[in-house]
Amino acid sequence: MHRRSPTVHFTPPTLVRSYTSWHGSGGSRRLVRGLAGLIGVGLGTSVVVWSSVSHFLSDCEEPTAQQPSEEGALSTTKDQTTRLQTVITEARDLVQRVKDEVGAPGIVVGVSVDGKEVWTEGFGYSDVENRVKCHPATIMRIASISKPLTMAALATLWQEGKVDLDKPVQEYVPSWPVKTYQGETVTITTRHLVSNLAGIRHYEKNKGKDKNDKEQQNKVTKEERESSYLRLIGEKKDDPEKKQSSTEVGKSDTTKAGKKGSQGKGEFALKEYYIKKHYKNVTDSLSLFKDDPLMSRPGTEFLYSTHGWTLVSAVVEGAAKTDFLKVMNKMFRDLGMFHTSADLNEPIIYHRSRYYTHNERGRLANCPYVDNSYKWAGGGFISNVHDLLQFANAMLYSFQCCNCTSKNKLAPGYLKCDTMRKMWGPAANTKCSWDKTADGYYGMGWGVIPNKVEYGHGREQRFYVSHTGGAVGASSVLLILPPKQSTETVTDSLPPTGVVVAILCNLQGVNLNPLALEMAKNFEELTTE
Repeated sequence: MHRRSPTVHFTPPTLVRSYTSWHGSGGSRRLVRGLAGLIGVGLGTSVVVWSSVSHFLSDCEEPTAQQPSEEGALSTTKDQTTRLQTVITEARDLVQRVKDEVGAPGIVVGVSVDGKEVWTEGFGYSDVENRVKCHPATIMRIASISKPLTMAALATLWQEGKVDLDKPVQEYVPSWPVKTYQGETVTITTRHLVSNLAGIRHYEKNKGKDKNDKEQQNKVTKEERESSYLRLIGEKKDDPEKKQSSTEVGKSDTTKAGKKGSQGKGEFALKEYYIKKHYKNVTDSLSLFKDDPLMSRPGTEFLYSTHGWTLVSAVVEGAAKTDFLKVMNKMFRDLGMFHTSADLNEPIIYHRSRYYTHNERGRLANCPYVDNSYKWAGGGFISNVHDLLQFANAMLYSFQCCNCTSKNKLAPGYLKCDTMRKMWGPAANTKCSWDKTADGYYGMGWGVIPNKVEYGHGREQRFYVSHTGGAVGASSVLLILPPKQSTETVTDSLPPTGVVVAILCNLQGVNLNPLALEMAKNFEELTTE
């Protein structure tokens, strides 16, 4: 079967920016930027003859006295290429280190600088048994990166006035019951949900005071594993006496292999990761948790909750008056994300990876089959790094393009600039749990790290947004690092400006955010003039 080879795109953004600074603005600048971006094509380790760029540019406009000579431009181009090659070599080493440390079968990486892909590559295997190598088109579960995707779709309804974030969710989801906390009736709003402040539980069922008790309440026991497996292989479809209720199936059905691979693996020891029941719509999937008590008063305590995002998807469905997946698929088409979809088992999806874990003996093992229809919005989509970079740059463009149509005659952002600032603004009483080195927050569907400098020549905390993901057999991260000089509208360059890093891995339980952040800062050197 033919597969795409790993590709490396050498298109130094500073080359484009430097040249356009010599030649004024307007249509010629955009033409030069676009054509220069198309010339960077990587083959294998990618040797690109940059002289073709210089020859093309010299044909477009005659040099003036203030412009550098063709020889000087070519020298600058070679320097940029060398710098990019150096950064990519360092990034490869960083990825390989992480891959070796965690024993990951495969990792796929994508990096864009100022809106252009400069490096995409696969490491290891997407299918170990059949020796299928990872490559840039490999599709994997993106896990909780599904949350920023869902937030973008919700934001379009918010902008159109179809959703009020501060109204009770029953306004859009009538089937959601009125909730109480400590005997008092409370209100859950969509704003609470998108910032994980609603008090809705995550995969754990109880918030026990004793950590050991809580773990025992939610872990899968050996007896449950064996009885579940026997039911799966011995139950007849037409035997009503042996058939479980949908609630029992949703909450406890797991395979023998799945439990062995997850036992003792922290969060992945929780039962609800291994649900096999297919829910016909998002409203139906609310039955999994809608009658459970709240763990905290809405708005007061950050509690990361994938189930809460299932309720968000029901809000989207109610406000749009159409199926949630139809809303998402329209957004994917609008943004050119043609390889992003719900993680359904039936469709033939080319380049889809297999998923792995480490068993009790530390050996690599296949993950069990799971059905993610109970959590489309919070962790149920699949994609590749190309689509994730496309999405992130659409968000970055929207964040920076506040006056695009009037000032630069550019197309408007997918979302309004003001909407993006609210989404990427830190919410009170929240935290970003996947960056332990920073004082971070959760915004609306994104982790937000604000600018912060406490001491001269001390640690500098850079503004960036990201989201990590962990699913059965998969880990992921999508990170956006805007320019250092500003977290607001960038006025001296055409948007988007900044670095985006997307990393997908077919092994569960890997925190990829530190790797993505280090890579982003290294690639940011390419924009330094």
